[in-house]
Amino acid sequence: MLVPAAFSILLLSCGGSSSEREAARTAEQPQSGSTELTEAEALADPMKVKGVGPIQQVSLNATIDQQMVQEGKQIFEEMCTACHKVEERYVGPPMKEITTRRSPEWIMNMILNPDRMVKEDPIAKALLKEYLAPMANQNLTEEQARKILEYFRTLSEVEGLDQQS
Repeated sequence: MLVPAAFSILLLSCGGSSSEREAARTAEQPQSGSTELTEAEALADPMKVKGVGPIQQVSLNATIDQQMVQEGKQIFEEMCTACHKVEERYVGPPMKEITTRRSPEWIMNMILNPDRMVKEDPIAKALLKEYLAPMANQNLTEEQARKILEYFRTLSEVEGLDQQS
């Protein structure tokens, strides 16, 4: 009688039913049709990456809002220049032409949610490896982040891109 009981315990401890094992295996595999990019895809085309955080869609006007630019520049100078410069590498990457390298959503999510971004976003992880310093969370609002983004749009030298008409 002891042998069947021991066999039952051994069988139960080896991973449950085949349907449970299949469900676990399926949960580990990405769903076909998933909209998440692989790390390689994200690094190959960073403009497709929106990042991790509250910002899923940003609508940019064709013309730059100069009032937002002035306010965004002021916020950037007060909150960000300890680590970022416009033209050169510093503690963090330079901001010049950032809007040609990253999507608006990614930029805003990085400003608003840097802690989660460096843990979950492949581009933010790569930047952390390169710069060896995580971005500080400045606890900015979405409105402040949007104004900084508008300022960043003016830092592009690519003719016709993000320039005021």
